[in-house]
Amino acid sequence: MRKVFQAELHQIGEELIEISKLVEEAMQKATTAFEGADTELAQEVIAADARIDFLQNDLDERAIDVLALQGPVASDLRMIVGALRMSASLERMGDLARHIAQLARLRFPENVIPESIRPTFIELAQLDIAIAHKVTELLETRNLELSNEIYAHNSRINELHAGVFKAVAAADWNASAPTTVDVTLASRYFERFADHGVSVARKVTYLVTGEWQPSAPLN
Repeated sequence: MRKVFQAELHQIGEELIEISKLVEEAMQKATTAFEGADTELAQEVIAADARIDFLQNDLDERAIDVLALQGPVASDLRMIVGALRMSASLERMGDLARHIAQLARLRFPENVIPESIRPTFIELAQLDIAIAHKVTELLETRNLELSNEIYAHNSRINELHAGVFKAVAAADWNASAPTTVDVTLASRYFERFADHGVSVARKVTYLVTGEWQPSAPLN
């Protein structure tokens, strides 16, 4: 019975990593579509989100079965509950990548972001892709130095996100109302993606150390 239990825990961990890799791929493709008004790539991201949703549901059902049938305690219980919460964050990251792709498709053949503010969004995209990659690596290795790197990237994203709001509120902002809404939404999607990456990092830290860190930077 114990071997079966350990196999189930291993499978839960592997599914988390698989979902994280799909999220990383989704954000890479979504940002490429977003920056280049590539509707075919955007549609790939939108269609592929169903796979992330399916895997999250499968993982959650597996974890709930283990909770019900195995009665785990201590570190094993932390692992299962943490996996349930991390899968929710990863699924939401996939949704946010899909939202970014949907904006690219909606505004085709135009680019979503005006030229004046495009460098900010290029940096936002690069940082989110880096966070997605580090989340996957963190789940694979449990190297907590990666958590600190994720927190640092998130802090920079928060600065950029605040800068977007200042830009659209400035007196010289002359974009149309739909463009202003797109810019605001897109910035929020990138910012929230990073926040969910931080959430995963905090939970991995908890699994490794057994200590919860509510002060880990989210903003």
